[in-house]
Order: sequence, then C-alpha cells, then structure tokens
Amino acid sequence: MDTPQPSAQDELGTIIAGAAKQPLLDAAYELWRQRYRLDTIAGHPTAEEVLINRALTPEQFGAKYRRERDHAHEGPMFGHVKRAHPRADDEAIRQAIITAVKFEDAYNKHFDWNGDFWDCVVRAVAQAARKYPDYLGTTYRDARNDLAYYMK
Repeated sequence: MDTPQPSAQDELGTIIAGAAKQPLLDAAYELWRQRYRLDTIAGHPTAEEVLINRALTPEQFGAKYRRERDHAHEGPMFGHVKRAHPRADDEAIRQAIITAVKFEDAYNKHFDWNGDFWDCVVRAVAQAARKYPDYLGTTYRDARNDLAYYMK
C-alpha cells in the first residue's frame, strides 16, 4: 500500500511548527540549516535557475553564494522565521538570521582535520559557541551533526 506523501504546504508547516517551539535565535538557526529543503519545497532552484548556475564561473558562483548568505535576512528566510515567530520584532528576526549565518560560518571556519573526526567537529562547534553563546544545547548538538554530515 502506498503511503500518501505530505503536500509541500504540509511539509513546510511541519518545519515551521518545529521551529516555532524554540526561542527566536534557535528557530532562525533551525530554519537556516533546513534552507535547502525549504527552497526545494518552494520550487527552487527552477530549471532556468539551474541552467544559469551551471553557466557561472566558479568566481561568479562564489560571489552569488556570498551575496545570498550576506543578505539571507532579506530573502525568503525572513518570511519563514516570521511565520515561526509572528509576534517577534522584524529587526530581531533579521538579527537572528544574521547571527545564524555567522554561527554556521564560524564553526565551518574553525573545523580543522587534526585528530579524531568527531573531536574535530566538537572542537569547531565549541569554538564557535564561545562567540555565539546564546543558543540552546540542542542547537549546538544540531550544529555538530550538520558539521559532521557536511565534512564527512
């Protein structure tokens, strides 16, 4: 028997509802770490966007990637976080998104292949946590898991 797949809106609603249970800063990070899934649900990248991305030089793609990160608080991520925390001040939402991106950048920057893999992951997130101490323990756990996944 085939199990019906949830609709895109149902899946988006489930992700947003999960983030809504967390404080604003942690919700912004949770949604940021799921940005690729959120983009897929929204139908991005489109076939045309894929063709454009494939035509970019590595330098152009890097610049596009940095711009998207630098302006994440102005794009769809703002709407996702606002949906999770509708009563939050718009500037607080923007700052939470900026902080989430910088936190991710920090633990990626601190990752160093020097020793046991998991110890390297834990050390990198711990170093980033010193600069970004206001997250819940579960968020640091999720950051360690994400870093391990992407660095494997």
